[in-house]
Amino acid sequence: MSTPETLTALERVTPGWSPALRRAVVTRSGRISRGDGQRLFGPGDRAQGYIVPLQGTVRVEHMGESGRSVVLYRVAPGDTCVMTTACLITGAPYQAWGYAEGDVEALALSASAFQDLLDTDRDFRAMAFAVFASRIRELVEVIDELLLHRVDLRLAAWLAERAPTVAATHQAIAGELGTAREVVSRILKDFERRGWIALARGEIAVGAPDALKMFAAQR
Repeated sequence: MSTPETLTALERVTPGWSPALRRAVVTRSGRISRGDGQRLFGPGDRAQGYIVPLQGTVRVEHMGESGRSVVLYRVAPGDTCVMTTACLITGAPYQAWGYAEGDVEALALSASAFQDLLDTDRDFRAMAFAVFASRIRELVEVIDELLLHRVDLRLAAWLAERAPTVAATHQAIAGELGTAREVVSRILKDFERRGWIALARGEIAVGAPDALKMFAAQR
């Protein structure tokens, strides 16, 4: 993809960026591609660059010693990864996994280019730290959900948001909510008995999203 084409692609996903900021990023970036499900980074890896997806999404998840994983956040086109930013600034390795959801095409600023823009470009610095602050707030909300809210209420809200059909395994849902597959399966069976959902292999039909929303409102 040529520089003008890359600028056009970046403009589509970063409407809030100035033209000068887009040019500064594009002229100093390489390109990376990952197929659906491929790994971008993992615990212990060093950040190789500041990633801005142009298409596809990066799912960032943490796995505990028990083997249970929880989705921390997703990096959509035009977004940036707070963990990558932190690793580039501090030099610390990643503490989570990053996987492609869909085919990912992204710009990647090298670590040195990232640091140079952070030091010299006011617009880039403001953007980087604004996104960083926003992601930190989201992570606090995730922690709050995990620690303070019942899994059944969170699952009800999660299903209602994705009605009428959810294509996901019980294990994948458990990863989204930071709990065990067995817990998710038990709650889903209860929801099915109540007539709110219908279970099939790899798919859930959400027939009563309003009932799920009312149930979730108990939080």
